[in-house]
Amino acid sequence: MKRLLVVCTAILMSCAGTPSQKSSEMQKNTELLVSESQGGTDQSGFRIVTNEQEFHKAMKGNSNLIVEAGKEPSVNYPEFPKDKKVVLYNQGSFRSGDHKITQIKSISVKDQVLTVEVPARESGGMEIQMLSNPWFMFAVPSDYQFTSVKLKYSK
Repeated sequence: MKRLLVVCTAILMSCAGTPSQKSSEMQKNTELLVSESQGGTDQSGFRIVTNEQEFHKAMKGNSNLIVEAGKEPSVNYPEFPKDKKVVLYNQGSFRSGDHKITQIKSISVKDQVLTVEVPARESGGMEIQMLSNPWFMFAVPSDYQFTSVKLKYSK
């Protein structure tokens, strides 16, 4: 009887646990590809970039280039990671401050939500009010399964 109780408890414990993907090996496979403080959409959201053409189109459409007269624009695009899932994330619209992402601390997937932990950035003092639409593009392991992305700011 004790054995049956232990087996039932073990089965219940394994079923009740929610799957979570987070390991140091997968953390190493995450990379920030591009981050800009302008050029994104007014609404926050994400989309998966599936191929190299879409990758370059997304970067051209989301970046603001300043070009000198008579010169060709020189843009150094990163390589499209073929073995990873590429995510374009628009942070939405902000009235002031610097919201450009410079680093991804960690990522995890739990209950179909990809949580991206980034450093919190404090903008100091009285700033000129300026609208910005920051965005960034990052790559995660291709086996990550998620339906939404959540940014988590940490110090």
